[in-house]
Amino acid sequence: MATGLLERAPEGSALRAAALEARGGRGRVVLVHGEAGIGKTSLVESLRADPPAGTRVLVGACDAMTTPRTLGPLRDLAPDVGEALRSALRGGEREDVFAALQDELAGSPGTILVIEDLHWADEATLDALRFLGRRIDRLPAVLVLTYRDELDRDHPLNRLLGDLGHGDRIERMPLGRLSPASVDALTEGSGLTGGRVYELTRGNPYFVTELVASADADGVPPTVVDAVTGRLRRLDPAEQDDVEQLAVMPALVGPDLLARLVSGGPGALRAAEERGLLSVRPEGVQFRHELTRRAVVDGLPASRRIELERLALAALLASGSDDAARIVHHAIEAGDGEAIVEWAPRAAQDAAASGAHREAVSHLRAALAHADRYAAAELAELTEQYAVESYTLGAAVEAADVQATAVELRRPLGDAVRLGASLRWLSRLQWMAGHRADAEAAAEEAIEVLAAAGDRGTLALALSNRSQLALLVHDCERARDISAEAIAIAREAGDRAVLSHALNNHGTAIMQLGDDAGMAELAESAEIALADGDMENASRALANLIWILLDEYRLDLAEERLSHALDVAEQAEFIGMALYHRVEQARLDLARARWDDAQATIDTPATVPHSRCVGLYVGGLARLRRGDGDVDPLLDEAWEIAAGIGEIQRTGPAGAALAEAALLRGDPERAREIAAPLFAEAHRRRAHGVDAELAYLLRASGAPVEARADDEHPFAVQARGDWRRAADLWHELGCPYHEARALAESPDDADLLEALAILDRIDARPLARIVRADLRDRGVRNVPRGPSTGTRRNPVGLTDRQVDVLRLLADGLTNAEIAERLVVSVRTVDSHVAAVLAKLGVSSRRDAVREARALGLVDASDASDVSDVSDV
Repeated sequence: MATGLLERAPEGSALRAAALEARGGRGRVVLVHGEAGIGKTSLVESLRADPPAGTRVLVGACDAMTTPRTLGPLRDLAPDVGEALRSALRGGEREDVFAALQDELAGSPGTILVIEDLHWADEATLDALRFLGRRIDRLPAVLVLTYRDELDRDHPLNRLLGDLGHGDRIERMPLGRLSPASVDALTEGSGLTGGRVYELTRGNPYFVTELVASADADGVPPTVVDAVTGRLRRLDPAEQDDVEQLAVMPALVGPDLLARLVSGGPGALRAAEERGLLSVRPEGVQFRHELTRRAVVDGLPASRRIELERLALAALLASGSDDAARIVHHAIEAGDGEAIVEWAPRAAQDAAASGAHREAVSHLRAALAHADRYAAAELAELTEQYAVESYTLGAAVEAADVQATAVELRRPLGDAVRLGASLRWLSRLQWMAGHRADAEAAAEEAIEVLAAAGDRGTLALALSNRSQLALLVHDCERARDISAEAIAIAREAGDRAVLSHALNNHGTAIMQLGDDAGMAELAESAEIALADGDMENASRALANLIWILLDEYRLDLAEERLSHALDVAEQAEFIGMALYHRVEQARLDLARARWDDAQATIDTPATVPHSRCVGLYVGGLARLRRGDGDVDPLLDEAWEIAAGIGEIQRTGPAGAALAEAALLRGDPERAREIAAPLFAEAHRRRAHGVDAELAYLLRASGAPVEARADDEHPFAVQARGDWRRAADLWHELGCPYHEARALAESPDDADLLEALAILDRIDARPLARIVRADLRDRGVRNVPRGPSTGTRRNPVGLTDRQVDVLRLLADGLTNAEIAERLVVSVRTVDSHVAAVLAKLGVSSRRDAVREARALGLVDASDASDVSDVSDV
């Protein structure tokens, strides 16, 4: 039988070349990906066994645990790195770890850092790799990341792959299956038929190796589990017991732990190593392949597995391990509630400190499953932590419900300050969940409780929260005055967190009152928060500033700040705020008439009511203006959410979208009916921008409206009937749809023809039809017909743009290449690809193209082979 790596010479050479180039100071990221068993680990092992001269290889692995270990693969590096990185990893603070990791690689030219099985990584590890990936061209290191292609579209790894992009320092290395000739070589001398083995395995190297190693000339086992079990049963009973014990350990088993689990130590595992089941090295023992370990576990009776998990847990605890996540994993699998109660809170705290919020939620959920075992105060604290971490992930409704429970747990404890602080959190979370009245009630109670307690710092935060609620209904004078009081207290007390929170509200209030001095206060709020690692306040300050700039159509300023805001939220894994920034980006895209980018919010809508509302009406307007099918369900749902929230910042734009739809359908009476009461409220609350757009819509529907003569908002100018000035302003702002809409009000035929040319260029078909009809009614001859849009077969409801994306996928293009071809952002292509997969009911790009060929959406003769690069 053949040995060594087959059909991997080009990949091995590429890795070595990258390592040698890195020694000279130019690093790169190499993404090694493919299906389970394709040979990713074998390629890494060959590099580790024979590294290029002058290089070192560091290997960390992500483990298939119930909840991933926070920074697990980086902690694996501890024995081989300097004290600075070891110390940072012990502390677990994300910024310290990032800086120490960068210094470690910068100080050792020629380092090859391998992180295996990244599909099992925790959020903090993904963040660290994102950090390194953005700096790799300045580091003398190669970052080799291995992962499986079988990722669903919501998998956290997809965000990292998208962020890394497709630059010249990013190399994607897909591994393919073995050819029939290589399978023949592997089966030579085994007594097996190469063709039969290839038929069973389709060339997957792991499956081939297992079948060949496990079978004899009499036959080939039909499944890998049977093959592995067959090899296992050839060991003597004591060795079988040892292998089964190790099988329930997803991570590397170090020497100390091995001595506690295997009485004979490494020597007792010789037969299992010789049979290819285990890999034994000085640093520890693990299975040669995760699929082998999984096959052994799957063959265990439940009672035997629980027994082995309990032994593993006992050994970990006896060894003095402080790896909380690993202990919790075995405690859950063993059903040991006592260990879960002790260790899950620690694991959650470690995860949260490192920014691994998903893992923190998972550990807290495990702890709270045993709520009756905690003292009342500790239970209240854990419940509140769970609520806040859930909010960070964007689960606002669940977070509000959980926080309400935390408040009730605190009431009988007699700690007024903690109760007041919890009520303040409850107010925030109730608002995020769309429960305005409940948020107001919690806010007032928080102030009452804290005023009686005499804690001025926490009281200042509660006052700032009250000002925020006033701000959200455009009661800007009240918000300004209350937040000013909170700022004074915070400065006196030296409380930076409260100061940041209150400056945010004060700056937003005075900006909405027309004072640009608020921009400086919002910038100061964000700077304080970022310096202190307070990502909620930093993201909220940036979100408020961008929102006001969008309302005022100061689009260039908004665009300058959006990229930074998204980076802040995404690097901190603050999913809720990242979603909000994305719908702000969609608002900008809508204003610029970038229909595809704006419409992408429909394909991946947020679940938080406020973000979802915006995503629905923005995406709905993009469809409406381009004429892409029925938009009523989208706009109706947006209105329903807005009405439930009851704030003009939501009802105004959602109602304006409904009024615009009525106008395009030739129903001005319905448009007036919608817009009139909303305009009255927006005008009364001085919600500038919102009232200007509603005033314009009222005038367009034939209703008289009074607009301030000195208001230079382009919608206000248009509401006064100055279509020429409005068209010039829209042109300067880069808003072609609005420019065309203003020109269409001109009595001059030439202006209408100019409007029509703009509308045809941006593919705004409904308004273009209205302008064409107007020109014909005026007797204008030779009105341009407009671009032809051929009808496409589309049995699964894909939009035209999604069909375009699918065809480019079939041509083998990556998301970045598709974005360049279609002149859209990579993020938009990511959303389109995710939507295509969902509508076709598949989980990979390769399967999407295969299904598209079957449906006739892609010509089989024209489509090239597709590699699942998983940058969706």
